[in-house]
Amino acid sequence: MATTTSAAVTEPPGLETQRKEIESLLQEHELRAGDTWYLVERRWYEQWKEYVETGDQNSSSFPGQIDNTELFEELDSYHLKEHLVENEDFVLIPAEAWHKLLAWYGMVEVQPALERKVVDMPSLVKVEVYPVEIFLCLHSNMENVVTAQFSRADHIHTIQKVMMKQFDVVEGAETRLWMKSSDTSCERLRNVHVRVLDSCLSSGMTVIMEMRNADGTWPSSRPQIMRNSVEEHDSYRGQPGVSGLTNLGNTCFMNSALQCLSNTPPLTEYFLRNAYLEELNFTNPLGMKGEIAEAYADVIKQMWSGMHYSVVPRIFKTKVGHFASQFLGYQQHDSQELLSFLLDGLHEDLNRVKNKEYIELRDAAGRPDQEVAEEAWRNHRRRNDSVIVDTFHGLFKSTLVCPECRKVSVTFDPFCYLSVPLPVSKDRVMEVFFVSLDPVAKPVQHRLVVPKAGKVFDLCSVLSEMTKIPANQMVVADVFNHRFYKLYHADESLSCILDRDDIFVYEEGDEVVLALYLRERSHYRDYGSGSSSYGTSLFGHPLLMTVPRGQCSRDALYHLFLQRLARYVRPPDPSEEVEEEDEEGEDDDDDDEEEELYKTQTNGVSYDDGEDDCERPEPSKRDHCCDGGGQGPAVTQTQPDQTQESGGEAQADEGASSEVRAGCSTEDSASASCSAGASVDAGASGGASVDASATGPTDSQQGAGHQQQQQQPCEEEERGECPPCLPQTNERQAKRKGCEARRRKLLFSIQAVNSNGTTERGMGEDGSAFSFSSQPYVAMDWDPDMKKKYYNENEAEKYVKHQSMEVPHQQTTVQLQECIELFTTVETLEEENPWYYCPTPGISIYPTRSILHLDFSGCLLRKTGTNGEPPSRYDLIAVSNHYGGLRDGHYTSYARNKDNGQWYYFDDSKVTYAREEQIVTNAAYLLFYHRQDKIRQPTLPAPLDSSSPTQPANDVTSPKHDGMEGATPCVNMETD
Repeated sequence: MATTTSAAVTEPPGLETQRKEIESLLQEHELRAGDTWYLVERRWYEQWKEYVETGDQNSSSFPGQIDNTELFEELDSYHLKEHLVENEDFVLIPAEAWHKLLAWYGMVEVQPALERKVVDMPSLVKVEVYPVEIFLCLHSNMENVVTAQFSRADHIHTIQKVMMKQFDVVEGAETRLWMKSSDTSCERLRNVHVRVLDSCLSSGMTVIMEMRNADGTWPSSRPQIMRNSVEEHDSYRGQPGVSGLTNLGNTCFMNSALQCLSNTPPLTEYFLRNAYLEELNFTNPLGMKGEIAEAYADVIKQMWSGMHYSVVPRIFKTKVGHFASQFLGYQQHDSQELLSFLLDGLHEDLNRVKNKEYIELRDAAGRPDQEVAEEAWRNHRRRNDSVIVDTFHGLFKSTLVCPECRKVSVTFDPFCYLSVPLPVSKDRVMEVFFVSLDPVAKPVQHRLVVPKAGKVFDLCSVLSEMTKIPANQMVVADVFNHRFYKLYHADESLSCILDRDDIFVYEEGDEVVLALYLRERSHYRDYGSGSSSYGTSLFGHPLLMTVPRGQCSRDALYHLFLQRLARYVRPPDPSEEVEEEDEEGEDDDDDDEEEELYKTQTNGVSYDDGEDDCERPEPSKRDHCCDGGGQGPAVTQTQPDQTQESGGEAQADEGASSEVRAGCSTEDSASASCSAGASVDAGASGGASVDASATGPTDSQQGAGHQQQQQQPCEEEERGECPPCLPQTNERQAKRKGCEARRRKLLFSIQAVNSNGTTERGMGEDGSAFSFSSQPYVAMDWDPDMKKKYYNENEAEKYVKHQSMEVPHQQTTVQLQECIELFTTVETLEEENPWYYCPTPGISIYPTRSILHLDFSGCLLRKTGTNGEPPSRYDLIAVSNHYGGLRDGHYTSYARNKDNGQWYYFDDSKVTYAREEQIVTNAAYLLFYHRQDKIRQPTLPAPLDSSSPTQPANDVTSPKHDGMEGATPCVNMETD
């Protein structure tokens, strides 16, 4: 017995008419993707065809109601049988034909119509007989699973609507779907506007729906292991938007930029009302598949939920690093660089233009600026249309003038933010120490005003006006760690000198310049280094010394250095002289080793007590003439067999060590310097060579010294008044043998070193002379006991302040208006720069949007708005602050809450109240402005305790309050 039909049956037309209408529909309809066709059981359809072909309405072949019972596996679930074959088990008819048959014959009650979609498969277009059968459930209750079928042509949005209806989800709730293909793997169904076919959903898979929590988080982001601690913080209720951001490791630059954007009302409200969900652009090749927009939305919703002390932007940081590799890791970056990337990424992810058309730009050709600007803005919006363009973008006018043909070209170019120049002074203030040649004069500290783009010679010229010392007699050095870090040439740029550098300017004469380091010897030999020398360490300020270009022995340099350090080195009295005696009981080998070591450390300079056992040479006129005019003793050498008598007393030089008493007079030192010793020789190249040997000169050296003596005799010698120095007699040599056991200990020894102040291997140890390049370096190696006794460290560190230091150095305050005026100043392009084509002499701002980083009052093309008020007034709403250097430092921010109008200070996870007068600081880096006619009045009253600048707005100083640290999300959903 047939059941009643499920639809009202109408009076059918004649049988011939039925046949022609259905056959016509079958012939006319082609398979088109998206159309609907129906399955009809083949035996019922064949019986209908036989019935209409008989022409007899009373025929026994009447088919009755449409019955597809044979196509179902069971009548309870009405699942279609597997492996049904078209034209054997069923026929396909278009929707129009189906509706006619249904109206004429009806259908067995309760039996569902087998409606199927035409889908465009990768290789062909066909009716989808078997749709995708998937399981549906909620994240909060995964045990309640519902089975549903969807066509491969259906959009994910269709599944979302079905699930919201099936599970009674509140309309307007923000949801997101996950596709689960196994027990542990989940993937976001991010784009709800794609088809099921394109999303790779297949039968047997599960779709999970989750709803965003009230605090802005997602259930899948909350670890189950932290559930209890999270619930404790669910009771927190604060002002929306007043939430810190946890520093993940040098991410203060990101936190500062996010806080400023978060307090930009139009952008934040756009995300809070979920307008972005309908505008996510997943196909834009310039975008990030909507992932940056979604990650930013998550952070904003959490910050404005009013339920967080501090938000952990970990997923956002990961997304940023994924699409911008420069932000990978945890290095410090620039907040403006992050802001630039973020605004561009949000724009492309939310661009309403899916296919950007090519637009040919037109020249202004003398048209009014207003017309050209409006055309440029329309062209820009044809390719770029997003909330970022609505909120941040504008146009600036660029006038280009060709320096050759004088053609004027006017264009209006889009901008999102502008970096304006600072009106920086062309001068620079530098502080230097001037070191005079006068040994008793303390260094003088000067404050100089020099050209910022000047050279080192410009610095010397300015200092010359103060000191009256010619600029070409100055050497500029950077002193660091007791050594000369760098010696500057006159033509070097001052930009290579940093403000933190310790700059010393030394006066120099016409002589050879020596760089003199001060080193202190340790008490013990450096046996670990494999040598018998002593370890040394630098101390004090190094000096630049000038010595005569003639020869100079080490003992002469010794006294010259003593004179140079006379201000803070006390020469010993004769009664204080310290003598060294050889240890008794040591074998001869030890004596020889000690003697050689002594010669190495003290350059072999010795002096006997000379009272009874030894004779001492008397000073003579020759002593004075060898003094070198007070600039340092010059040395002449004689041949060993050259002897003359002077005052009945014989003087000899057989290459023995010079006899110098520590602290002796100039005459004494000059006399001693006449003996043959190590020498500094100014060669033809202008360099100096120092004999490192502690013994006498070689034959070649003696010959050279004698030749120089013959070429350059002193004035007294030419007049016959100054007899040359005589070599020692054999009697004198015999007397010296009895004095070798007792030697005078010098305050310091002299050692040739490299620019770092260290003695290189073999330097001054092989008895041969070594040569210096353009800048010789010499070290004074102090005996520790001598340094402690005779070197006054306090006096050595003293200096005098020049009167220029008394003038206070006031830091220039730059007004924002000055930056804007400089930005719009006419700039002339040099004709040597052809790649510019034309210069950019002036820029005017076309005010199209309501948010600017800077106030462009007075620079606008359109001077009045529609209401008669100028649209150029903008109020500050946020500031990104930067403290420290270019590669380090710290970022914070000030921002005005859009709901209560209160200013807050954001320092990573810590938030405090702020007053308006606190906001103007030297650390301001990025400024956010909101046009006054777009600012709404606060909807909430200001906090009662907002007058206290140090009152905490939240108590969060720890990144643990979000409950997300170190946890794994549920069912591994957070794989995006």
